[in-house]
Amino acid sequence: MVYRFTIISDEIDDFVREIQIDSEANFLELHEAILKSVGYSNDQMTSFFICDEDWEKEKEITLEEMDNSSEDDNWVMKDTLLSDLIEDEKQKLIYVFDYMTERSFFIELSEIITGKDLDKAICSKKYGEAPKQTVDFEELTATSTSLDLDENFYGDETFDSEDFDAEGFDVDINSIADESFDKESL
Repeated sequence: MVYRFTIISDEIDDFVREIQIDSEANFLELHEAILKSVGYSNDQMTSFFICDEDWEKEKEITLEEMDNSSEDDNWVMKDTLLSDLIEDEKQKLIYVFDYMTERSFFIELSEIITGKDLDKAICSKKYGEAPKQTVDFEELTATSTSLDLDENFYGDETFDSEDFDAEGFDVDINSIADESFDKESL
């Protein structure tokens, strides 16, 4: 079985990546495919979060083993298969790629392709420039006038969670112009 993931950013409107990967691959392979598709280096702490339909974080899958004495399950990318935690189309994930400033990609399982297997992940759609991998706090505060962390945290007073498409991303990746992009093996 092959999973087709759609990846978007809340920082850049026209950024879309589509990754196809075997369902029996592990989260580390998905992590590496995402890094390659956006041109990021593999020297940052990252995590995946399995989310509910409202993007609330439920389970964390970490890059490295965290010595956590809590009773919660510890999920590590290299030891966790995608199929262990992802079963249904429209499953939502968050991929935190910059821990210092909590920057992340939003990922949705767009399609489950049965009867097909992949040896390596492929980036099947690539549109727009990826956001910078890291920004420092001075740069972040210089570009934003204030960090308002009250109920208007999502940007401004006009934010309305009802604006999000309940059935998934409000992005039609098929209508985005394909900049003569060839599928690349990751």
